[in-house]
Parts: sequence; C-alpha cells; structure tokens
Amino acid sequence: MSDFDTVLKFWGPVEADYNTMGGLVLTRLFTENPDTQKLFPKFADIAKADIAGNAAISSHGATVLKKLTELVKAKGDHAAILKTLANSHANKHKIAIVNFKLISEVIVKVMEEKAGMDAAGQQALRNVLAVVIADMESNYKELGFSG
Repeated sequence: MSDFDTVLKFWGPVEADYNTMGGLVLTRLFTENPDTQKLFPKFADIAKADIAGNAAISSHGATVLKKLTELVKAKGDHAAILKTLANSHANKHKIAIVNFKLISEVIVKVMEEKAGMDAAGQQALRNVLAVVIADMESNYKELGFSG
C-alpha cells in the first residue's frame, strides 16, 4: 500500500468535519508557533485566548485541509495543483517553506489525536507531506522565490 493510500485510510474524520479539524490545526499551529499567526494578516490581531473556536480561523483551516485532501487524493500526481498553490503562496502571501514544515508536523499530531492515526499512518503522512513540500520548494525556485 502506498503512503497516500495509508493516509487516506485515516482521512475520514477530516472529510467529515473540515471546519473542526481545520480549526484544531491552525489553533495548534498558532499556539505552538506564535510567529506563524502573523503570516495571516486577518488573524494577526486575534488574542491567543480567542484563537480556539474562532470561526474565521476554523474556516481557513478547512480551506487548508480541503486543499491537502485534494493533494493526497492526487497520489503524487499533483503538479497542476501545486503550481497554483506555490504561485499564490510565493507571490501573494510570501510564505517560507519552513512554515509548511511546521504545519505538517501539527497536522500529524492532530491526526494522531483526533483521527486515531497510528505510527505507520503518521510516518506515511510525514512522507506524503515531505513530497508535497519538496515539490512546492521546486515550484518556488522556478518562481524565483527563496522562501
């Protein structure tokens, strides 16, 4: 079974409730890595105590996880998806690659805690995310963005 298939075995809770899972991911990202909150201008001024349960944060987290679902389901055939994503994140949002690594580890933790992802699933998810990030970085280089 490929890493993508392994990840998809655990992905049901994400697809069942993108808003809750997305909110958990971004809340944890902002809590564990406070500087990342500043990368989202519309969330920059939200107090730490108000992050959890914030509807706008959950909604954006849902957007992140829906795109990740699309990438996982593409099973590595994601060049077209990543090209658009890299373009917006390099040219508009100016998001450095290190931040994708940070959110990746947060997603793995949330999947373990909330979706029961076992050690093999966590490793498969890390492998999938590493491929996505490496391909994103290649796109960044083509765009001349050193993020």
